[in-house]
Amino acid sequence: MKSFHYFIVFVIATILFPACERGEVQTVKSLASTPPMGWNSWDCFGTTVTEEEVKANADYMAEHLRDHGWQYIIIDIQWFEPNAKAHGYRKHAELDMDEFGRLIPAVNRFPSSAGGKGFKPIADYVHNLGLKLGIHIMRGIPRQAVAQNCPIKGTEYRAQDVADTSSVCPWNTDMFGLQNTAGGQAYYNSLLELYNEWGIDYIKSDDMTAFSGNPADEQRKNEIRMLHNAIASQERPIVLSLSPGPADIGQAEFLRKNAQLWRISDDFWDKWSDILQQFDFMRTWQQSIGPDTWPDADMLPIGKIGIRAERGDNRFTRFTNDEQITLISLWSLFKSPLMFGGNLPDNDDFTLQLITNDEVLAINQHSINNKEVLNKDGIIVWSATSKDEKDIFMGFFNTTDSDTTIELRFDELGLAEQTYTARDLWLHQNLNPVEDAMVFNVNKHGVKLIKFRN
Repeated sequence: MKSFHYFIVFVIATILFPACERGEVQTVKSLASTPPMGWNSWDCFGTTVTEEEVKANADYMAEHLRDHGWQYIIIDIQWFEPNAKAHGYRKHAELDMDEFGRLIPAVNRFPSSAGGKGFKPIADYVHNLGLKLGIHIMRGIPRQAVAQNCPIKGTEYRAQDVADTSSVCPWNTDMFGLQNTAGGQAYYNSLLELYNEWGIDYIKSDDMTAFSGNPADEQRKNEIRMLHNAIASQERPIVLSLSPGPADIGQAEFLRKNAQLWRISDDFWDKWSDILQQFDFMRTWQQSIGPDTWPDADMLPIGKIGIRAERGDNRFTRFTNDEQITLISLWSLFKSPLMFGGNLPDNDDFTLQLITNDEVLAINQHSINNKEVLNKDGIIVWSATSKDEKDIFMGFFNTTDSDTTIELRFDELGLAEQTYTARDLWLHQNLNPVEDAMVFNVNKHGVKLIKFRN
């Protein structure tokens, strides 16, 4: 009898809530079955990006990158601030907001949002290019909404009923936290209703994963859950990315249940010391790579950055060419999300070739068994395999400050003693077969990325 009751419930649910309405699209696997690849406005435009600049980067991606797997266009922080400035935030700035206390695009920066259209016109533009649109949001509710005691859409709650004014971001004055109550959930639900109407595909939510060098506290964990639940309440599939870092490895399972990616480091910039630190972060997180959720090593500060950024002046990346190849190789072997930070239309030939190497990008998107296998005297080796495990990918990183010759035996790398064919994935060259050991000359801060097959 119990089985019959379950069958009746299932049939009724199927009739009343077909797949597109039951939220089956909201499974983690369908949201980010591979690490997301896209462009983010932060490294080049900071808080000040405009509609024209967003569209220019989308146009470039559609023409040059889409066929290589790049698909997300992310508008980073303070798109709701009419007078945003480079190199920081204006404290207690007046923000553009609707009557329900929900932040909306600043019309002077995003003219197509006029008349209450929000980001829908830009989303339509991006979608017509075969791409997806994402936005950055801060944890909580605008302080401005609390001061005005705005109603929460569709409820009897008002902003002062749901805000936790004791919970604030340590580096930005825009928001208060939300109480872990039905009212707090209702506010997040109202946000996702709006983003669903706009056609948003990706949310980067900040002041969530860590604060002042500490792991997410209970307040932030509660708000992560509420945001996750709000996303699940809508029909539209939306990827959730959590910032800032470094996230706590002890919270890995919690993060996997509530998001698709989360930052494992603080902001990453174009300094060799930042890459060195990422080796340590990645070693810590290597057991948490996929499936369907991804520790995030942060954006790629390459190409033309700093145009109006928080840090540094207008410049091409300070990374050398070898360091940039190391960066893409390491991010790919770790399967980090790839979010390009430079202004795409300013790319030179080297940068374009760097981010369209399909043999390397395939490691990022489709490899398994990703791990560090050796770390000795400044030589670090990461490995991964193809899904059928016929191909072995190895990155031989020289993190020292001198060019060097790397000589390693197979047993040091966990390889069976046999003959392997070898291919250099950056030079696109087949090498002589290797047997028992291998020898490579590697520039300082450089890498040899090799595919082996037995």
